[in-house]
Amino acid sequence: MSPQTRISARVGSIAESATLAVDARAKALRAEGRPVIGFGAGEPDFPTPDYIVQAAVEACSVPANHRYSPAGGMPDLKAAIVAKTRRDSGYAVEPANVLVTNGGKQAVYNTFAALLDPGDEVILPTPYWTTYPEAIRLAGGTPVDVFAGADQAYLVTVEQLEAARTEHTKALLFCSPSNPTGAVYPPEQVAAIGRWALEHGIWVITDEIYEHLLYDGAQAPSMPVLVPELANTCVVLNGVAKTYAMTGWRVGWMIGPKDVVKAATNLQSHATSNVANVSQRAAIAALEGSLDAVEEMKLAFDRRRRLMVEMLSAIEGVHCPVPQGAFYAYPSVEGVLGRTIRGSTPQTSAELAALILDEVEVAVVPGEAFGPSGYLRLSYALGDDDLREGVGRIQALLGEAR
Repeated sequence: MSPQTRISARVGSIAESATLAVDARAKALRAEGRPVIGFGAGEPDFPTPDYIVQAAVEACSVPANHRYSPAGGMPDLKAAIVAKTRRDSGYAVEPANVLVTNGGKQAVYNTFAALLDPGDEVILPTPYWTTYPEAIRLAGGTPVDVFAGADQAYLVTVEQLEAARTEHTKALLFCSPSNPTGAVYPPEQVAAIGRWALEHGIWVITDEIYEHLLYDGAQAPSMPVLVPELANTCVVLNGVAKTYAMTGWRVGWMIGPKDVVKAATNLQSHATSNVANVSQRAAIAALEGSLDAVEEMKLAFDRRRRLMVEMLSAIEGVHCPVPQGAFYAYPSVEGVLGRTIRGSTPQTSAELAALILDEVEVAVVPGEAFGPSGYLRLSYALGDDDLREGVGRIQALLGEAR
């Protein structure tokens, strides 16, 4: 048996998460004593708020939490998600429309697995989060990239979507605020895209995980609220990871038509069963509690956002659109590629990212992880001092380009 045939073609074709790989390498180098600053991980640097942690501590001593719970989620958490969804986006759903998942990634995969058959195409606005195309392929579908660069502020148009539509188009993946770019679609564009999908019978999977991280007065309305007729062909993805600094707790959810949610629940019952009960209890506390801690985190992210954009924009050959959401900057570095830096002449953003790590010990994620080359993703969910030092090192290195 050859090494190639030991692993299934389906799984063997999947690439590892580029963002997690960059983060892991940065941590490994730091463990060796190297002063690496990592801009790779998409997770808040703040601790989970105390009241959420306390709810988890108390849940640990409740015997009911030591046992299996419903595969689709605790009834109390489903009710909290229903209430939170109505409060935050004005979208009215029922508990039967909700599936609680082991983090947002499982919600993504469950959704595609429930909707796609071999040959189905999913239109994927690009740059995209690195997990989307892999989850589509794992579910048997085909991702169809639609690219919008820095000149479009990373926002695809209805005309671009229509040009990519074929008789095999089953769904559109929509993410606003965006990972990796931080772009936020204005309400009128969200509505136009929703009406286009409705007109052509295309499912919309809309990822709202960054819904609370908005700046400069930007709004990120939920698409099925703007286009109510879309509700029967729309799945909303969300979770507690980014808003409440709970990336490690692994609680996400999908909201969709009851038949889709039931099918995804059946899948999850065989894949993982229930989400950890203590994490679910913590998520209930998060959703039912105050958003004050979230606002404090957002103030820090906003300050760092402005600092990062200012510093990156000062580098010759770098163009950095101002992100209006999430906690990422996505500068174009096409003006740097092909120039010589310390004896090397990087031709791709992957080569440039490797050079930055090797020469000044700063970890960034290259654009190839999210679509075309020519870009870098930097998370500003890290301390102010590290941000200033890390981007300062990049400034000094790229300032040597000739």
